[in-house]
Amino acid sequence: MNKLTIKDFIKLLMGKIWLILFFMIIGGVAAFCYSKFMLPLQYESHITMYVQSYTNVNDNTNNNNNVNNITNSKQLVNTYMEVLKDDAVMDALGERLMDMFDQDTISSNFTISNRKIVPSSIRKTINVTSVADTSALKLSVVTKNPNVSAAVCNALTVIAPKFVQDAVGVGSINTIDKARVYNNPVGPNVKKNAILGAAAAFFLIVFLIFIFDFFDNTIKESDMLGNKYKKAILGEVNRFDDPKKRKGGKKDVDSRMLISEPQTPFYVSESYKSIRTNVMFAMGTSDNKIVVVSSPNPSDGKSTTAANIAIAFAQTDSRVLLIDADMRKPVQHKTFKVKNIDGLSTLIIKKSETEKCIKENVVDGLDLLPSGPTPPNPSELLASENFAELLNQFSIVYDYIIIDTPPINVVSDALVMKNLVNGILLVVKHGKTTFDEVDNSMKQLDLAQANMLGFVMNEIEQNRHSSYYKSKYDYSYGESSNSNKKDSEIDVN
Repeated sequence: MNKLTIKDFIKLLMGKIWLILFFMIIGGVAAFCYSKFMLPLQYESHITMYVQSYTNVNDNTNNNNNVNNITNSKQLVNTYMEVLKDDAVMDALGERLMDMFDQDTISSNFTISNRKIVPSSIRKTINVTSVADTSALKLSVVTKNPNVSAAVCNALTVIAPKFVQDAVGVGSINTIDKARVYNNPVGPNVKKNAILGAAAAFFLIVFLIFIFDFFDNTIKESDMLGNKYKKAILGEVNRFDDPKKRKGGKKDVDSRMLISEPQTPFYVSESYKSIRTNVMFAMGTSDNKIVVVSSPNPSDGKSTTAANIAIAFAQTDSRVLLIDADMRKPVQHKTFKVKNIDGLSTLIIKKSETEKCIKENVVDGLDLLPSGPTPPNPSELLASENFAELLNQFSIVYDYIIIDTPPINVVSDALVMKNLVNGILLVVKHGKTTFDEVDNSMKQLDLAQANMLGFVMNEIEQNRHSSYYKSKYDYSYGESSNSNKKDSEIDVN
């Protein structure tokens, strides 16, 4: 398993930056709206209380006594802070508040149980802090009612001295003024909550991205694919199709673009030319120039890949035959817009003539043998001697033969012709095909002792490699003038 670096994490997050920003905006807006329209307003009142410690007020040595009183007062502050929050003090405070306000006001600010205010509900509204280097306590109260906040402060200054005296036995608590009613709300802090909402959304979506990426077993890096299976990566192809041919906004077989079409992006054409070159090298010096194109699963893009590889070979002034051997779910006749009345199935059982089945020059230099009617036993037909004889005959006429076969993980059609072809090219779909699915395909290929030429990574997100191809080719060659011309020489790029 590859070790992830900080760079990998940053790359992962940058790839999801718009998703992260979207969730941050949603989190911030949600927190803002909740704070603005759902949370009740909060009002604060405060008062300062002074702790006094005394020894003997009639002593003639007043200076020494004053110093001692101040020192002792500072030491008593923390003790008094705890006494002020005791349940007994809260109970007494609650009884006083019950006499001052109606039931609705009390219940909207505190929790009522057995016709008494729960001490903890009062305590959480009170904040007592000591003023540094003084014997003063600052008492602040925040409730939903400005009058209640002021009343709690004032009531506590009346109740506190008795409890402090009973508990501690020395000193006293004094106040100079009464707490005032402030009608300007201090909460909720809408801006702060909005920022916290956006921050919470950020951490949540980042956490989810890491979790999903950790458990995501789909193939996203061609290097990892090649290194794991010790097989060549014959090429990578960006996601592309013709939006004008989409049906209901969804990609359909008829929306697949061929590199022979003028609207096909130039960098896509170059990708298939690169694959063509790599396939040529992978086949080596063998006289067998038959290549099977398959994939682990349906919808991995093998048929589009097979068609475009065949076109790329035809652009080298070679005679190329594309055979649609996926007789269960054929698509090549739709891709090239030809009839599928007679084809491979009828040709194998010798119910049709070769000339009638093969569609010549569907693209310059490329002939197509469609699948024909769906037979009940496709695997048996492909494993028959008649099919082997057909391939021998075609090998004499054509320079290259590309065979589109069903997915390996679904049926064994691609494997039954292993001895008739040079090798098998496996198409995997970026972000969809999993390593488990490729594992299963590779096991079957190994068991069948089939020659595996390599992988093609299909449907890569466009922004991942398109800039590379554009910067490498566009300025020197141009898209429109060269993308569909025949290549008289092998493309080594």
